[in-house]
Amino acid sequence: MPPRRQPTARQERLGTELRKMREAAGMTARDTAGLLGTNNIQMSQMESGRAGVSEARIRRMASHYACDDNDYIDALVAMATDRTRGWWEEYRGVLPPGFLDLSELEHHATYRMDVELMHVPGLLQTEEYARAVFGYRLPTLPESELEPRVAHRMRRRVIIDREDPIRYEAITHEAALRIMVGDRASARRQLTRILELSEAERIAVRVIPFGKEGFGGAGWTMMYVGGLVPRLDTVARDSPHGTDFLDAASQLGAFRRLFDKMEGESLAPSQSRDFIHQVAKEL
Repeated sequence: MPPRRQPTARQERLGTELRKMREAAGMTARDTAGLLGTNNIQMSQMESGRAGVSEARIRRMASHYACDDNDYIDALVAMATDRTRGWWEEYRGVLPPGFLDLSELEHHATYRMDVELMHVPGLLQTEEYARAVFGYRLPTLPESELEPRVAHRMRRRVIIDREDPIRYEAITHEAALRIMVGDRASARRQLTRILELSEAERIAVRVIPFGKEGFGGAGWTMMYVGGLVPRLDTVARDSPHGTDFLDAASQLGAFRRLFDKMEGESLAPSQSRDFIHQVAKEL
């Protein structure tokens, strides 16, 4: 098969993990190509996500690299052999690829943790709120681009609305609750939506109030997505050019510590619900 022209973020991640495993073993791409009966070009394509790789080859590489983390190897095999064509494929050619990569990442997630302090986190947004956020960007989006973005964001909620929802934790700030992105009525509906979702067993929403002393983290945002094993966790962060996916062990550790730190700064879920109720009454 010809190499993929535009691999997805998930395909690139599989290739990255294969390269990491090889480098940890001190092996060269030439060494592994000889073992597999292939060449350096195909090795490069596999390690960049531009070519598929079979279960047999993954297990042979893992054995050659003396990797004995069976859960990790099984997770890589699952990534390589998955043929899911999810709902997000409907948006291919309609939205930038990063939107689809996020949906695929979430589909395979085991849990998700968000920090979003100046806006309501995306999975908690109402359609009105999402439309107002997307509608505020510059240059202004035409309706033909705005509406698919709103519809896509609403469909991404499937991971917390389905029968087997993932565990979801969100930390936001009082500022996000009080900024009226739309009109007063839509702001009330947004707070009501957060309260409804926060009652779910596998959803925890935490609020950092204005009165919290010593809080210097207002500039941080992140989406932390749990993989099948911790080594396959991913952090997604917005950038001027789209979404950056971070997967280095040091980066993942730093963002886990960041979430724990902000969790310690925030109100407990039950206190946060009471707090949101109070903000809603004041609108």
